[in-house]
Amino acid sequence: MDRIRALLRRTPSYEPLEGGSESPDGERIEHPKDRKFSWIDYSIFFLLGICMLWAWNMFLAAGPYFQRRFESNERILKNFQSAELSVSTITNLGSMVILTKLQARASYPKRIIVSLIINIAVFTLLAISTRAFLGVSASIYFTFLILVVFGTSLATALCSNGVFAYVSGFGQEEYTQGIMAGQGVAGVLPCIAQIVSVLSVPEKTVNGDVPQEATASAFAYFLTATVISTIALLAFALLLSRNASRQHQKSSMDDGEGENDNTGEQRESISLSTLLKKLIWLAGAIFLAFTITMFFPVFTQRIESVKPMPGSPRLFQPASFIPLAFLFWNAGDLLGRLAPAIPALSLTSRPRILFILSIARIVFIPMYLLCNIDGRGARFSSDAFYLVVVQFLFGFSNGYIGSSCMMGCVELVDEEEREAAGGFMSLCLVAGLTAGSLLSFLAAGSGS
Repeated sequence: MDRIRALLRRTPSYEPLEGGSESPDGERIEHPKDRKFSWIDYSIFFLLGICMLWAWNMFLAAGPYFQRRFESNERILKNFQSAELSVSTITNLGSMVILTKLQARASYPKRIIVSLIINIAVFTLLAISTRAFLGVSASIYFTFLILVVFGTSLATALCSNGVFAYVSGFGQEEYTQGIMAGQGVAGVLPCIAQIVSVLSVPEKTVNGDVPQEATASAFAYFLTATVISTIALLAFALLLSRNASRQHQKSSMDDGEGENDNTGEQRESISLSTLLKKLIWLAGAIFLAFTITMFFPVFTQRIESVKPMPGSPRLFQPASFIPLAFLFWNAGDLLGRLAPAIPALSLTSRPRILFILSIARIVFIPMYLLCNIDGRGARFSSDAFYLVVVQFLFGFSNGYIGSSCMMGCVELVDEEEREAAGGFMSLCLVAGLTAGSLLSFLAAGSGS
């Protein structure tokens, strides 16, 4: 046990690059001494990480359900995934740009609270739609889907900007890793929920249209998202209460001199050019990593098992095989997000290496073309090659690079720039997602 603890123990010191992490008096920036690591705070940030990407992964895992809803319109069926990704990421990016510029008087806790309230409302509407609007046309449901995607994307932008800026003020990079780990869990749980629901529900149809298994699974994880967002809202209220208590104690010790702590007071605005100069390698790495990542959802929706469809186990039929593929990708992503917490595996102080690794991930795109796209056959007639070599490793590399970049940004900026740096890195992440989603239209027509 002593060896395990030693392996997981992180050193408190940072390795500044080019003087970017030194204070004006020349001292290194370290974790604030008045704040100790708290598992309660870590758990709350972990839960906020789950909420941040739950909607994103839920829409991906619900692919088979949406395919059933759009099967009467071939054009929508072919392009709904790319349209969904594009609307989501463009909305997210536009919102992030605006939110990043409005940092001077930003109240990051309010942004987080508003995002959770929006998600609760949207997820409730989605759950109702699986039971109350099964007879509407594909075009009408597509319009509804785009509107709810817009709503959840706006909420994601508010949550992402608010959480990464808010956590940076704590000076504990372990909390940032907790957020990234929570995002990984948000990818795994919806896939498991859909697979279990599909395999446990007899294959029947509802109103002669959408299979009951798809309706039941969609209702389950849409409703689950409402519950999780509600729990996160209550947990964040607890975090605000704990942090307010700490700040009150500190201000008392400082003879009444208040501290600017994310409550909306005027703070110095840090220019994006200043942050870019200090974070150029990490910003480039996370942008490229998520640009390349955005090709995987389109391919995953189209790749089928190599096992012949008639008589094959239900796990290898599209309704369960597609979420199974997402599960492998997200399981790798989750492990990748956890890996930087082990000092021996951490590259948070090696931004140039992370940049090179992010570029190297492009090799996974042609690997998808070797798989069974649209049932036309695979170069490697093995589901293990697709699930483990392609999906799992692609997901692992995404989680590892993304988590390392977000954790490492606080090491390269001054203490008063940490909040702005967190928001800036989140902006670069979303910019990568947007670029990748627009390029994903190319993937939608590939493999022919």
